Amino acid sequence: MMEINKVLYHGSFLHPSDAKNKSLPEFGFIGRSNTGKSSLINMLTGHKVAKTSATPGKTQTLNYFKINDAFFLVDLPGYGYAKASKAVLKKIDHVIESYLNHGSLLRCLFILMDSRHPFTPKDEDLIIESVKNKLPISLIFTKIDKLNQSELHKLNNIIDSWCAMVFTEKPNIFFTSTVKQKGRKELLEFMEFLLKE
Repeated sequence: MMEINKVLYHGSFLHPSDAKNKSLPEFGFIGRSNTGKSSLINMLTGHKVAKTSATPGKTQTLNYFKINDAFFLVDLPGYGYAKASKAVLKKIDHVIESYLNHGSLLRCLFILMDSRHPFTPKDEDLIIESVKNKLPISLIFTKIDKLNQSELHKLNNIIDSWCAMVFTEKPNIFFTSTVKQKGRKELLEFMEFLLKE
């Protein structure tokens, strides 16, 4: 499993070109405002680099973190925060769109969903748009510790039927819990595999 020894905050940008990354691979993380994205990034890196907040919608820029001087982890703005103003929502949509259309160095876009509320209309739109744009995507279902066995079985059935409708080949799927440190090993091994390709 890949060891993360060095994490540097590179900057926050409204457009990926502003990050001036010419060659390092990127892994993007995106999801609704309350999926636990910041907590997951902190779990993955082993550092408190992404700001967690009780108030959703805090991330409104592309936050770049340089990992081991070898690749960038990009924290994208959360979407679907109902209490944000129309102007803020428009800005967030524009920032996300700019990143999704700029993906030449993108090794994988990890789309996060709360395992209790998967495939909301916004999630579906993002996934379908990413597939259309031929982006390399994987799905992460967070807060898996909140589900009992029956709910977990139901979630797996929803994932199978939804993926069968949208994908010709089922994407890589990860189940995580920052409370129980679940999914970290699998995600880091997958990222390491992609970096070696």
